[in-house]
Amino acid sequence: MTNTTIELEELLMQRSLTDAQLLEAAEAATDFRILPDATVIKIGGQSIIDRGRAAVYPLMDEIVSARKEHKMLIGTGAGTRARHLYSIAAGLNLPAGVLSQLGDSVADQNAAMLGQLLAKHGISAVSGAGLSAVPLYLAEVNAVVFSGMPPYSLWMRPPAEGVIPPYRTDAGCFLVAEQFGCKAMIYVKDEDGLYTANPKTSKNATFIPKISVDEMKAQGLQDSILEFPMLDLLKVARHVRQVQVVNGLVPGNLTRALAGEHVGTIITAS
Repeated sequence: MTNTTIELEELLMQRSLTDAQLLEAAEAATDFRILPDATVIKIGGQSIIDRGRAAVYPLMDEIVSARKEHKMLIGTGAGTRARHLYSIAAGLNLPAGVLSQLGDSVADQNAAMLGQLLAKHGISAVSGAGLSAVPLYLAEVNAVVFSGMPPYSLWMRPPAEGVIPPYRTDAGCFLVAEQFGCKAMIYVKDEDGLYTANPKTSKNATFIPKISVDEMKAQGLQDSILEFPMLDLLKVARHVRQVQVVNGLVPGNLTRALAGEHVGTIITAS
């Protein structure tokens, strides 16, 4: 046992878990990356899955082909059906924790559908926050599907305004990538990446190939393509210090991003 470990153990027995010296000792402990060779891919619910066969089938073919060289954890968004549920539940004055459960149910449905589409290739959908079977699936078939909604349920942190759950599927997929110590986090959307404005509604929107979290906030872009709280998570992450946003409607984009190419927009922690 190293001196650092001994000191940390002594502090844990004697101090509050928020003690500054204890936290400093914990910070000095060596990091361990659980799945350093895997990439988390978030498939957008509204942007991809809700478009149906035309958008989903080519992406599934690309994933099946890519798994020959890449290990992938495929997270699903919730999308339009969750937004419909949120609108009804918010109108009933239900709290964020209840809305979180509703959004989770839709992300689960999307994961189940992708799991069925990929089943003939041996790629399964897993459930539960522990994701304990993921290493086995990756070892056998290089890919697994999971629901992107973080399982906070009633323990969802209340938002500063309104009742929409602040931590949704963008955040959930990022947390999986960070906690497993994965090598990359890729968001598959229906736009080429981040723009200075919404390209669906603004003709003057300019594409941004690379930007930091601080630059996004300074320009007021924090909620333009990814959930705002996800950027705060990226800012304090230990392992995943950048994320990539690609257009999944363009064939080959995901494959290129998995290979390390700069496709779409890269958002960095600093």
